[in-house]
Amino acid sequence: MAASILPSKWQLPAAIRDRLGSQVGRQRAMSADDHLLLVLHAPPKPDDAQRTGRLFWRSPPGEWNSSTMGAGIHALTLHIEEYDEAVNRLDRQESAATTVEEYFQVLNALAPVHRAARNLHQVLQEARQLCPEDRDILQLRDRAYAIERNAELLFSETKNSLDYLRAKRGEEQVQASHHMAVAAHRLNLLAAFFFPIATLTAIFGVNLRHGYEEQFVPQLFLLTIGVGLLLGLLLTAIIARRAPYRPASKRVISPHSPREPRRT
Repeated sequence: MAASILPSKWQLPAAIRDRLGSQVGRQRAMSADDHLLLVLHAPPKPDDAQRTGRLFWRSPPGEWNSSTMGAGIHALTLHIEEYDEAVNRLDRQESAATTVEEYFQVLNALAPVHRAARNLHQVLQEARQLCPEDRDILQLRDRAYAIERNAELLFSETKNSLDYLRAKRGEEQVQASHHMAVAAHRLNLLAAFFFPIATLTAIFGVNLRHGYEEQFVPQLFLLTIGVGLLLGLLLTAIIARRAPYRPASKRVISPHSPREPRRT
């Protein structure tokens, strides 16, 4: 028979023990004979293949014990505070993110925390129904709901920011492609304009004598080179001038990152 995940010193009814195996499984609440057992998960990390289980047992007199975090209701409070700190840490990381990679890292870490926080709230809601007289469970359930809500809002904010940044980068690439196409078109026009005369002079070897071949050497040559370079710079500036970019359809992307109202 496989070993149970329950601590050996815990005296729980067989109806609860028989429902547990050697693996933690999903988060859930179980009750029998006024005993309440919460099977919860520690805040997960992005690369965790398996969830770390934490068990919290409420005995009929109302005393709490945990498998890893000590005794008393304070142990369950610390468990919930770890989720709160995990969400707050990712919130700070999202606020400092500026690149697609950084936003993706936040989403990758936030997704399992969000799912676990949602399941945690559901388990505490079920525990509240099983022990309606316990005010501590009521307060912890409300805290778990706030954490789940914060994680949900943060996930939405991060995903919107990531989508906006990707769309912005895509639009910048479209604009750059447009400017390059305009520049290439202008160069093609210049090449087409001068191609016939360049071809004819190359075929017939046109070389008019102007009388300056042997005068002002090398001043005239250097002056010609200088004028040619100056005209080349002027032509480059004209070609490099950016044409206004007009998209085919009206853009709906906001210039500011769409964020939810500040979480409370």
